[in-house]
Amino acid sequence: MSLLVTFWGVRGSIAKPGTDTRRYGGNTACVEIKAGDTPFIVDAGTGIDALGQALCKNADGPISIHLFLSHAHWDHIQGFPFFAPAYLPDTEIVVHGPEESNKEYVGLLSGQMTSHYFPVDFSQLNAKISSGSIPENGARILDVQVQYLKQIHPGGSYAYSFEAFGKKVVYATDTEVDAVFKGERCAFDVNADPDSLRPIPEEFVHFAMGADLFIVDSQYFDDEYETRVGWGHSRATTVVDWAIKSGVKRLALFHHDPQHDDDLVDEKVFICQERAKKLGSQMGVFGARENLTLRIA
Repeated sequence: MSLLVTFWGVRGSIAKPGTDTRRYGGNTACVEIKAGDTPFIVDAGTGIDALGQALCKNADGPISIHLFLSHAHWDHIQGFPFFAPAYLPDTEIVVHGPEESNKEYVGLLSGQMTSHYFPVDFSQLNAKISSGSIPENGARILDVQVQYLKQIHPGGSYAYSFEAFGKKVVYATDTEVDAVFKGERCAFDVNADPDSLRPIPEEFVHFAMGADLFIVDSQYFDDEYETRVGWGHSRATTVVDWAIKSGVKRLALFHHDPQHDDDLVDEKVFICQERAKKLGSQMGVFGARENLTLRIA
């Protein structure tokens, strides 16, 4: 048995289709994880549109979906009104979240479909849509053990881990692991000791520990981050250190900046690969791209 992971949207902040982004893709965050026949979908950015079309095309009966939201900023929910299975009466969608926020998420999904923002009201969706609550110690959903971690991001966000068949996939976007708190938010100096692993909060290291695939926010180059402290995203090189500390096998750089074309993403990937080698790691490092499917077996 294996986990299948497909990237449907990998861009951050705003969709950016065009000739300069066609290799990695321009859609915002959406990842599909399958352990068996039921899709576990993480985030509902614009990439969920193509996923929905694929699910409808391949369905030979009722569609059952488990949807997890890292948070409700628009680039992570704006694709939901275009999610084709939500309009089918034989579809069941459970929107999962931590106990403290899961009911709020359904409300925010419906809120963006009021007439001020969208021509079709949430009440006109034919699917059965309900809330699922993940307790602090995690939840077993079908064959998958799901855990969450509260992250550092304006308004809050959550990372999720999915474990099944002895394999582990961790999804951690919109997280600012570069920020430390000493009365106020500030960034540590990456040039003070460039050849050493950077400080990462222990709970973050533990959460990603031993992941076979680590999908993580890596939006900024080192110099870009200096003017973006507090925006809720990480330096790509810092998440390399996070992955090394956690003993990750493969690192997928995710949530590409909308101002980064494919060539800049290539450069970011290369820099991160070189940092991993410099720090003595053989971990695989690559840039997440749309329509890439990985089998974690």
